[in-house]
Amino acid sequence: MFGNNYSSPKGFHPGKIFFFIGMAILFVLVLGGVVMLLWNAILPDLVGVKPIQFWQAIGLLILSRILFGGFKFGPKGKKHYARRRQWKEKWMNMNEEERAAFKERWRKKC
Repeated sequence: MFGNNYSSPKGFHPGKIFFFIGMAILFVLVLGGVVMLLWNAILPDLVGVKPIQFWQAIGLLILSRILFGGFKFGPKGKKHYARRRQWKEKWMNMNEEERAAFKERWRKKC
């Protein structure tokens, strides 16, 4: 019934989706617990704020993501590096006249 004729994009497997969703949920829950523990251990004694609960810590994480755009880990996307490498190769293959023309076009734009 389900033979090996399943065609999918390279490296794609339906189980990966569930794995990464589960890992993302686990990551948020653990990070929320860490925020709650750190808040309750440090801030009440230091500045006199009330201790927070777990879901309030999750809310703080979401709020900080909205306000500051954090939680970005790892290097930039592969597309960025591929595009950068492409432009570098293009630049290296230009002769001096083409480079001067390119620079002049950018000076006019900027």
